[in-house]
Amino acid sequence: MLQIKDLHASINGKEILKGINLNVQDGEIHAVMGLNGAGKSTLSNVIVGHPAYEVTQGTINFNGKNILTLKPEERAHEGIFLSFQQPTEIPGVSMVNFMRAALNAKRKYQGQEPMPAGDFLKLMREKRQIVELDSKLTSRSVNEGFSGGEKKRNEIFQMAMLEPTLCILDETDSGLDVDALRVVAEGFNKLRRPETSAIVITHYQRLLDYIKPDIVHVLINGRIVKTAGPELATEIENRGFDWIKEEVGL
Repeated sequence: MLQIKDLHASINGKEILKGINLNVQDGEIHAVMGLNGAGKSTLSNVIVGHPAYEVTQGTINFNGKNILTLKPEERAHEGIFLSFQQPTEIPGVSMVNFMRAALNAKRKYQGQEPMPAGDFLKLMREKRQIVELDSKLTSRSVNEGFSGGEKKRNEIFQMAMLEPTLCILDETDSGLDVDALRVVAEGFNKLRRPETSAIVITHYQRLLDYIKPDIVHVLINGRIVKTAGPELATEIENRGFDWIKEEVGL
């Protein structure tokens, strides 16, 4: 599904990613862990095409297509979704209109007709129930006045509506209490299909108690320095990252 080879990327002339190699197969969940400033969020932003970041070397292929030549919205239409660490408020744009525009833009990209209004509202109701999103929130402006937990649920709701094949969860557990974390994670798990893959970016083990990774990577100073199974996340929770730095000579 996703193949990243020797990826180097910078922002404002400062190199952040220094040779990332990552392969995500259909249906796999990969966790990326690391300290602040390691390059975790930069990696997610580069995959989705954030214009502030410059790719200076390497390739990113998604389902056999070079996506570095695609605009951010085209990457989204191809099936890549990023759940933001701090979702943005969009005053004056209702959730209903926002989601209808996003869904129909994807359908147009795929050569399909716009979804009829009745079918769209039915789909919204079904997906909203999965993530336990209050119906009052969908009639408000996007994320405006939402609590931290409501914003994260809204992100998973958007994911449910767009049905991406690669979901990138960038510190989705940030700012969530245990109950909100459980609801968001369970929503994601309910939405998974056999072909759905995910990259889960987190500092902590607790999210990975709910969203079980197949593979765990440790990112330090812009490089993936260690890759192992899910037991690595537990070891990091118990021992921190210093032992990995010593192991790889950093």
